[in-house]
Amino acid sequence: MKIGTALFDLTGQRALVTGSSQGIGFALARGLAEAGAEVVLNGRDPNKLGDAAETLRNDGHAPHELPFDVTDHDAVRRAIDGFESHTGPIDILVNNAGMQHRGPLEEFPSDRFEALLQTNVASVFHAGQAAARHMIARGRGRIINIASVQSALARPGIAPYTATKGAVANLTKGMATDWARHGLTCNAIAPGYFDTPLNAALVADPDFSAWLEKRTPAGRWGRVEELTGACIFLASDAASFVNGHVLYVDGGITASL
Repeated sequence: MKIGTALFDLTGQRALVTGSSQGIGFALARGLAEAGAEVVLNGRDPNKLGDAAETLRNDGHAPHELPFDVTDHDAVRRAIDGFESHTGPIDILVNNAGMQHRGPLEEFPSDRFEALLQTNVASVFHAGQAAARHMIARGRGRIINIASVQSALARPGIAPYTATKGAVANLTKGMATDWARHGLTCNAIAPGYFDTPLNAALVADPDFSAWLEKRTPAGRWGRVEELTGACIFLASDAASFVNGHVLYVDGGITASL
């Protein structure tokens, strides 16, 4: 049995991170690589994907690039099945791809609502199912979904996003319930407010930043690198009996009124 830091060693593991060209996804991919994993980057824009891969290569890593649209069930299945056949097993899946659209609920465009459902929820099902079929056959695997502080809380202007992240949290529990008996662990990380491209408008708003600093016990925005420890933990042998859990990494915002 591994002990100490060896529990967190991901050497010999291969991890696919969806939406990993930038932001949280890229930070998680880099963190997994630094923990020893061979990472597979995913995104829809081949140029951005190539830039992200080049950055990791400059760091001394050897990432794979696997472009596909996470909202297209057939494309996801073809990409993951093809990678498994031609390159090797995907031991860890991080379902990170997501989007945001803000607006009053009474005026929220229906097409934007559908886009949120497809990108934030359906993609977790598509990639999770495609990867799990291979993991089940091997009797082990790690699935980590990216939920949100909005899995538990709501604020004005993002009700549809809140609905999608609540769904991700419950889909994670459902995955664990169905697949734990096959040797899979399925958990979620729920970030609080992090300085990412998705939150660029909020970061640039001094009034919102001032509110956030008062609302969050830690008194600041999170840094994307602060999510990597949680991801490495859930991907590693240290979390072998952690299943169906939603781990909040939010500076204490969900613990405080």
